Amino acid sequence: MNKRLTAAVPLLALAVCLTACGGNGNTSADTGAAPSSSSTAPAPSSSAPMATESATDGPFGTACSAVPASGEGSFTGMADDPVATAASNNPVLSTLVTAVKKAGLADTLNSADGITVFAPTNDAFAKIDKKTLDKVLADKKTLTDILTYHVVQGRKTPADLESGSFTTLQGGKVTTTGSGEDYTVGDAGVVCGNVHTRNATVYIIDTVLMPKK
Repeated sequence: MNKRLTAAVPLLALAVCLTACGGNGNTSADTGAAPSSSSTAPAPSSSAPMATESATDGPFGTACSAVPASGEGSFTGMADDPVATAASNNPVLSTLVTAVKKAGLADTLNSADGITVFAPTNDAFAKIDKKTLDKVLADKKTLTDILTYHVVQGRKTPADLESGSFTTLQGGKVTTTGSGEDYTVGDAGVVCGNVHTRNATVYIIDTVLMPKK
């Protein structure tokens, strides 16, 4: 009797193994076989886009620290307003705002649907000698040509600026290059980029762009 019981034990163990191992996915879950690894594959792929988006989602650049931390002129405040209104609340863009108003472009910019504005700082305008600047500000056509040369259709991301060539609202072409947080627009450097307003993406630049005649 004991001999028969001893002989039956291996057979019983084999039957149990066949039953357990023949289930739907138990073996693969226990042993790490391919079916189990496929069930966990989506986790890495779903996290990758989040990392990419966060890298370019917010403002960047050395001059961003000059933007107010709170209020209507802050990044949060500007995001709620159309671009000309947002710029008027930002003290680093006051000369640009004066030029936009003299050219009668505030309503045009505010009503545009999805644009990118390369916005010169006050220091950028200060590079132009006062006599020349006053002459430009008094000439509406010339001023309009210069200001619309700073605007392109569509919201451009930093990736778009890495090697770009865009037709401006003035009709001329502007080229962009760069990577990371270092970009140029024509002869200008981006000092605070990827700033969002309600209808535009703004790149604050250190030099006024001049269209070719």
